[in-house]
Amino acid sequence: MYSIKKTTVTQFTPVSTSASGQTKLDGRHHGIPASLQRLAAITGLLLLSPFLLILIALIKLESQGPCVYKQIRVGKLGRRFMLYKFRSMYVPEDPRFRNPDPAQSDREGVCAKYRNDPRITRIGAFIRKYSIDELPQLLNVIRGDMLLIGPRPALEKELNAYQPNDLGRLDSEQGLTGLWQVTGRADTTFAQQVQLDKQYIMEQSALNDVTILLKTIPCVLGAKGAY
Repeated sequence: MYSIKKTTVTQFTPVSTSASGQTKLDGRHHGIPASLQRLAAITGLLLLSPFLLILIALIKLESQGPCVYKQIRVGKLGRRFMLYKFRSMYVPEDPRFRNPDPAQSDREGVCAKYRNDPRITRIGAFIRKYSIDELPQLLNVIRGDMLLIGPRPALEKELNAYQPNDLGRLDSEQGLTGLWQVTGRADTTFAQQVQLDKQYIMEQSALNDVTILLKTIPCVLGAKGAY
C-alpha cells in the first residue's frame, strides 16, 4: 500500500515482460546499468567542478540565502529523498520576493509553472533556462537516490493530487533527464508527462537511454519548454 499523507492508494501490480519482448512494469531496471550511470555522474561532477564553484559565487553575490536548495522528492515506489538544486529564487526573507498568482499558472494540471515567475532571480532565470540548476542532482545520482535517466521525481504535494493511474510513473528509478524532458518539458500538460513517463518505463532499454541522453544535449541548449 502507498501511504501518502491523508491519501492511501493501492499499489499497482507489476507486469512481466510480454511475448514480444517489450519491457513491462515489472519493477526492474532495464536501462543503462545503474553503476555506469553513477560513474558518469562522478566524472561529470569532477569535470564541472570549476564551473560550479563560479556559479555558487554568482548566486551568493546576487541574493541572500543558501546557494543550494534542498527539497523532499518522491522516488521509486514512493520512497522519499532529499533532492538538490541550485537556488534560482529569492528566499521569502528577501524584500524582492513576491509570490506568483496560482491562477496565472502557464501549465495545466498538478504542476504549476509560471513563464514570468516574480520569485526568480536574474542568475536564476539563466540557470533554469539551460537546466544548470539541476546539476547538483549529480550528487543524488552518486548517492543512489535517482539515476541519470528516468521520470522526474515528484514533489510530495503533487503526489497527493495524483489519480491512481498516475502512480504508474513511480514504478521506475527517477532520473535527471528522461523521455518527457526531451519531448517538451513544461510545454506539455501533466497528463502528457505521465503518459510519456509510462511509455519510457514500458519501453526502457539501454539503447533508449542512450538515445534520450543524446537528445538531452540539444534540448538543454535550445531551452525548449524550460522556464
